[in-house]
Amino acid sequence: MDSTFVIVVRFDLRDEAAAAEFDQLVAATVPGILAEEEGTLVYTPMTVDEEPLARVFHEVYRDRDAHRAHEARPATAAFLERVRELVTGVRAEFCTPVAGRG
Repeated sequence: MDSTFVIVVRFDLRDEAAAAEFDQLVAATVPGILAEEEGTLVYTPMTVDEEPLARVFHEVYRDRDAHRAHEARPATAAFLERVRELVTGVRAEFCTPVAGRG
């Protein structure tokens, strides 16, 4: 079994209109993720101080299978497809918690 891991994803949005649409998509999508994905332990979208066109997601999954299930959800796929048109860049960091650290 894989261990718990964290994903930090940064989205750089095209402009203010794209940021507003992105935020609406997040508001519509995140409740379903939290309600329907038992393996998704934390899923927190955030703004970035002093960078109004940036968003960061902090995601914690029970294991890699839970992340694969998240990615396979039709709502997640639809979200990511639309987001591709709103961003100038996306950076994902796949992280593994260090033993003994909170």
